[in-house]
Amino acid sequence: MEDISRSPCISLCTSIVKGLGTIHAYDKTHNYTERFKSLSDINANHFLLYNYGLFWISNIMDTLYVIMTLIVALLVVFISNDVYSPPLKALSLNFILQLSANSQYLILSLISVEARFISVERLLEYITGSEELEEQLKVDPVSEDWPQHGVITFLDYKMRYRQNLPVVLNGLQLHIRAGEKIGIVGRTGSGKSSLAVALFRLVEPTGGSILIDGVDITSISLSNLRTKLSIIPQDPMLFTGTVRYNLDPFNRHSDEEIWAALEKTYMKDTICGLERKLQAELADNGGNFSVGQRQLISLSRALLQNSKIILLDEATASIDAETDALIQITIREAFRRSTVLTIAHRIHTVLQADRILVLNHGQVAEFDHPEVLKQRPDSLFASLLTASNTVAF
Repeated sequence: MEDISRSPCISLCTSIVKGLGTIHAYDKTHNYTERFKSLSDINANHFLLYNYGLFWISNIMDTLYVIMTLIVALLVVFISNDVYSPPLKALSLNFILQLSANSQYLILSLISVEARFISVERLLEYITGSEELEEQLKVDPVSEDWPQHGVITFLDYKMRYRQNLPVVLNGLQLHIRAGEKIGIVGRTGSGKSSLAVALFRLVEPTGGSILIDGVDITSISLSNLRTKLSIIPQDPMLFTGTVRYNLDPFNRHSDEEIWAALEKTYMKDTICGLERKLQAELADNGGNFSVGQRQLISLSRALLQNSKIILLDEATASIDAETDALIQITIREAFRRSTVLTIAHRIHTVLQADRILVLNHGQVAEFDHPEVLKQRPDSLFASLLTASNTVAF
């Protein structure tokens, strides 16, 4: 329990370090301080109980060994030398004294191992994905070339992150045609990022369904679903290994195809400047590249995968405006036949989209061509566009 209660403290500290600027900006220092104190108190309670338990066991064992030693000592004194010779009596006393120390060390070590084994259980849980129970259920097979078109349909879709929390997507009802370029906008907390969570089934639906090319995504395996979709997150994850491994982890593409993808994302010169080029080693989470460069590497990976459905979580948010404009052209040309969903935090990046999906409190507020929405006097999109002239959201 002590190890389990420590994990939330560590997670909170990690989150605080990463979001320190946001915490100060929204004046949430007191909230996080109180939350940390609460979690620390819980961990301290378990820590004290654990150590008190060890102390109690140690005292009980010491008492038992004192009694055992006393019994052996009395036997040594009162048994005549004819039954046991003096050397055997001395050996008996020596063994009982060694047994006391070694047995106590063994039992305390076993208790410590059992307590620490929670880390091994957690690692096995992450490896096997035991929480994602649908992987163990019967699933319907789909063809290797699924999805062929990239049609996405939300049918009264509802989702919440936990049972005791309110729904974050509430009755989504929309149809996205094959090859459409959709911009997804909305204020903070409107459900933009939750839409990505729903598509990748990171959280199971509370109600309704999502169909891709007519197939309910809950009827297929998670591995099959997620390998067919591509995502370029705002904070991309790169793995320790070579540049080539991060671009093509399953070794399905030639070097020429990889260089072509890097050229389209304007990363070819950067990779060529590395000593070992494609075989250059990346630091943990791509620490030797900037956030913008990591996003471009993720974009190159999506180009190689050539998925029919691409999700961009403001994929160009951390690069300069000139490169951003070039990347937008690349996205439109390279993903011409793919359905592209762009979660926009800078609204000007989706003005060229086929349609704009405006979310508000987890519901579809507007869904139409950007020019049509801009001309509506009561349009939420128009108000967001006006606000974006001064603030990115």
